[in-house]
Amino acid sequence: MPTGRSTTLQDPAEIRTYKGQDRALRADRLGTAGLLLSVLAASAPLMVVAGVMPTTFGVMGIVGQPLLFVILGLVLALFSIGYAEMSRHVHNAGAFYAYIARGLGPTAGAGASLVALVAYSAMQVGVYGILGFEISGLFATYLGIELAWWIPALLAVAATGALGWLKIDLNAKVLGVLLLIECALVVIFDLAALGKPGAEGLSLQAFNPEALSGPGLGTALCFCIAAFVGFEQSPVYAEETSKPHIVVSRVMFLAVGFVALFFALSAWALTVATGPSEVVKSSAEAGPGLLFQLTEARLGGAFTDVLHVLFVTGMFAAVLSFHNVVARYAFAMGREGLLPAAFGRTNTGTGAPGTGSLLQTGIATLVVIAFAVTDDMPTGDPTAPVLHLFTWMGSVGALGVTLLMAAASFAVIAFFVRRGTAGAQVWRLVAAGAAGLALLAIAVYTVKDFGVLVGAAEGSALNWVLPGIIGAAVVTGLLYGSFLRRSRPEVHARIGLGNEAFRLDQAAEATTRD
Repeated sequence: MPTGRSTTLQDPAEIRTYKGQDRALRADRLGTAGLLLSVLAASAPLMVVAGVMPTTFGVMGIVGQPLLFVILGLVLALFSIGYAEMSRHVHNAGAFYAYIARGLGPTAGAGASLVALVAYSAMQVGVYGILGFEISGLFATYLGIELAWWIPALLAVAATGALGWLKIDLNAKVLGVLLLIECALVVIFDLAALGKPGAEGLSLQAFNPEALSGPGLGTALCFCIAAFVGFEQSPVYAEETSKPHIVVSRVMFLAVGFVALFFALSAWALTVATGPSEVVKSSAEAGPGLLFQLTEARLGGAFTDVLHVLFVTGMFAAVLSFHNVVARYAFAMGREGLLPAAFGRTNTGTGAPGTGSLLQTGIATLVVIAFAVTDDMPTGDPTAPVLHLFTWMGSVGALGVTLLMAAASFAVIAFFVRRGTAGAQVWRLVAAGAAGLALLAIAVYTVKDFGVLVGAAEGSALNWVLPGIIGAAVVTGLLYGSFLRRSRPEVHARIGLGNEAFRLDQAAEATTRD
């Protein structure tokens, strides 16, 4: 079956799967606002400002982090040009792997499906570590209760799993409220920092290209691109949006633009508050506490207390967003035979991919328990939940998503070349190619500097074991795709087709009857 078909056989009024309506995601649940809030929640703005930015300043020594966000925003905007155009032709909850299958072939799509499942699962599970640690810190600070980090982490896993069974539009409302409050507080800090700058005033030194120099630039690229993760998820919800051929691409560009500008402004505000010449030293000393020190000095203790609470709710919004994405990837894979058929079913009442939700809940539970069992540190020590679970899994996930974006860029080119429309799309294909090469370079930097990313010593097995998780997913997925091509060619041919396979079957049956 050709991999370059369009989805013109779909009925826009009713999204169905080739296995029947009882296994369908519900259409028209999300509009532009709901989808935008859902994907932006994954970027966890407050977690990035409080965690990623001080780490990039303090550990990598890159003062030009605001400029870095602008540059990465431009790279990802280039990526979005081709990716968005692809989203007009392919509506599939499998998003990355579906696009790669339609461009580079079903076997490549099978490899990408497993990478997506592993990468997004890793990113979600990693956040549970820092979430549990922060909640235990709040209990100790405000209630005087010593609480092991894994207790709130497991409770968060259960709450996320319960919400994953509900309607996606309800999830979007929960994510939207948490995200808007979170962003509002960060903006208040930004304005306070610019209104009361440090000794060097409103310096623009952080936007000077010379501020990007330093041996930690490659590692900083890896850290900062992880902050953008979320915008690329909008095609995952294509089957649940109204007018997906318009809404999905619109949300993608809005998300990239918002994240780039929001984070560039916030990173600049940090340099202004401390002074560009002091931001590296201050970040190295305070770490994630830098933001809270600066807000307390400018906005008072009450605001800082609220910020601590919203730091937790923002992370919960992120894990819920990742949970929804993983559940939909599992649904798409079950629908197409890459996972057992049970994963291709949705809840009768809510239309949510319930089995996929259960899968992600089970994986998260097992990983959190594994880290809890091996954590012999005293309560309050962040080694296992933050420095291990969060950093290790987050870095693995970021590597996987970066590779998926690079592969999707090249798949876009192949897709339109196969359709014979490359000439009409030439400027989009050039953008996709440039973005693909840039993303591939970032992935190479990530693997090269993985030890720095996860804080491993030189020569540590973690330097190759952790990125090897993504490598193993690629190889396993490709081998599985090759196996399907030989032993189950009908399943192999459907990889990436999603709902269209149902319509093609209907058309074939109608032709036979006639």
